[in-house]
Amino acid sequence: MLSLQEISDRLEIQELLVRYSHAVDTRDWDAYEGVFTDDAVIDYTEMGGPRGNVKEVRKFLEMAMPNFASFQHMISNIVLEFDGADAARGRTTCHNPMVLDRGNGETHVFFCGLWYRDVLLRTPEGWRIKERHEEKSYFHNVPSDFAVPSEG
Repeated sequence: MLSLQEISDRLEIQELLVRYSHAVDTRDWDAYEGVFTDDAVIDYTEMGGPRGNVKEVRKFLEMAMPNFASFQHMISNIVLEFDGADAARGRTTCHNPMVLDRGNGETHVFFCGLWYRDVLLRTPEGWRIKERHEEKSYFHNVPSDFAVPSEG
């Protein structure tokens, strides 16, 4: 049976993970930074992005996400394993349709499937993500001329 503390922790972590998705989907980069610890490491390399600290990855997202007409990060199936009272590991499914604007009113939708593998810590401000790794599951319907946006 779950204790009231574990129920609360699970709900708080679920809300944190939803806030991450909402921050990316609304391009609220301050809110994005707020879901991580100051020393967090984020690794998007399996999905074509960078690995770095919060500021470095934020810079990449600020540059890359405007290349898409729209997108949605839909998360589910959150599995959490607690390590004591103040740490947890999580694995969360993400289904992410991405819409490319092809010009002249044409769009192209492709799909990304992944898992977020997280290390989570309780901080004085609440639960935060200390490590986030995107684990690739699939890409579907990616156009042959697509490349991950870069500053190049």
